[in-house]
Amino acid sequence: MFRKNTKHSQGNLFSFLNTLPSKQQKLLTASEEYKFYEIIFCSIKEEDFSVLFSETDSRPNAPVNALVSALILMNRYSWSYEELFKNINFNLLTKTALGLKSLDEIPFCSATIFNFQNRLNSYRAETGINLLEKAFDCLTKGQIESLKIKTNIQRTDSMFAASNIKNYSRLQLLIEVLIRLYRKINETDRNYFYEELKPYVSLTAENYIYAIKPTDIPLQIEKLGTLYYRLHQQLKGRYANDEVYQIFELVYKEHFKIEEEKVVVKLPEEISSGSIQSPDDLDASYRNKNGKSSKGQTINITETANPDNPLNLLTDVSVQKNNIDDSKVLETRIEKIKEKTPDIEELHFDGAYGSQNNDTKFEELEIQPVQTAIRGREARVAITIDELGDDQYKVSCPNQAALSVPGRKKHKAIFSIKICSVCPLAAVCPTKQNNDSRVYYFDRTEYLKRKRLTSIDKITAQRQKLRNNVEATVSEFKRKMHNGKLKVRGYFKTTVFAFSMAISINFGRIFRHISDYYRRTSQSFCLKGQYFKAQLLFLENLLSTLFFTWLWNHKNEIAKQPAILCSLTNKWAF
Repeated sequence: MFRKNTKHSQGNLFSFLNTLPSKQQKLLTASEEYKFYEIIFCSIKEEDFSVLFSETDSRPNAPVNALVSALILMNRYSWSYEELFKNINFNLLTKTALGLKSLDEIPFCSATIFNFQNRLNSYRAETGINLLEKAFDCLTKGQIESLKIKTNIQRTDSMFAASNIKNYSRLQLLIEVLIRLYRKINETDRNYFYEELKPYVSLTAENYIYAIKPTDIPLQIEKLGTLYYRLHQQLKGRYANDEVYQIFELVYKEHFKIEEEKVVVKLPEEISSGSIQSPDDLDASYRNKNGKSSKGQTINITETANPDNPLNLLTDVSVQKNNIDDSKVLETRIEKIKEKTPDIEELHFDGAYGSQNNDTKFEELEIQPVQTAIRGREARVAITIDELGDDQYKVSCPNQAALSVPGRKKHKAIFSIKICSVCPLAAVCPTKQNNDSRVYYFDRTEYLKRKRLTSIDKITAQRQKLRNNVEATVSEFKRKMHNGKLKVRGYFKTTVFAFSMAISINFGRIFRHISDYYRRTSQSFCLKGQYFKAQLLFLENLLSTLFFTWLWNHKNEIAKQPAILCSLTNKWAF
């Protein structure tokens, strides 16, 4: 049964905060953890997670805001589960961040946080809704509104998030899957296939291939193909519902095929990049980008980038298979970004994100794409297309310009043959030669592409470099990975990392911003106080000087009447 956690908002006379000396109380309330409690913990919308729990009267759930906050803190500080519970038990700052008031208060046990994540994963699989993403969106929306962050200009980028799996070679993977299948089948089947499986299962996969010459590897894979075929035929009726057998069957179909009633090894180029990379992570896919290979997922991030903002916040995070092109990822996210930040007008990205489909979506959503690099080779002749309205365009090359004429399927711009004949770029020009002219054919998609590629030249120099700073955000994620590898495996656990880190990064920026604001404000008050103190000292010195000057000028009169001095001294003292 779902029950909202309100205990943290109730007063407690015996709170450990009240037992601390005043100096420690001030330090605690100014700490990062106390601000985490105020900004994140208290803002988590627990009602969104009620769908995970029974609607009938039953045992109430553990505090949802404590569970979500614990996941965020784990990723923020790179804690293991053991370190998390150690800090919950003995660290006053961690207790403060989780809204705990007493030293003996523990919000949940280790089994609870594991079950909570399992429920999140099951709900995502059933509905397609990731509740951690929903929590991130809700927190970010509130932060943007309260801090008045402008979201009209944003930037996006992606990073590899390699899974924490062993890098198997093809032969090693085939043997490892075979060993795991052997452990799973019953004793009768083990004995039946023992002689054939003995060379592989008596050693680890790594030890088996250690003694094999590189030239013998193709033959070894062929032998395994025959063995895989026999096992598949004999076991499929009895183990079809077993997860280990299902992995074996997938690997068999990915690496082998039947041709003319014979088992044939598939060529490397026939194997999909989405094939199984490890039996420990079925979600991991393979990708080679710019000479860097990775097995796992990619994390795509989008953040605000208006130069007038005092700080920028992440607005969108998504986790995708890493064999999906960046342009395809953006195609699935651009409408969601528009939904979350309706006033977005300009999106900055690198050359990997540009595509015809995205150009069409940008136009529909009234977003100006700003591409900071060109994918592939740069055109040797720069052709620009400007829209004039009424289905007419102005097409320009380095030497001349022409107005377009609408055709049956495409527009065409007719250039002067006289100018083209003496142009040194004529041999590489994309225009086509006609009898008395050169013609350039294009459609709306070509115009949108040209508009995207030239948009960066039409904005100020300051805005041309806005995309660069997204690399710093990527670095904040990567610092929590060891050599680009996550501590976890699988798609869902990668999403837990991604959304927890996004919430953490936004919080860190807000905390530094408000801390800097209070520091500057206190310095301002301090300077003002020093100024007033200096003014008072100046007046005191001035009055003292005037008084003693008067005494000196009237010393003869005072000597004759000492009562005057006593009267003046009393007034001065007052």
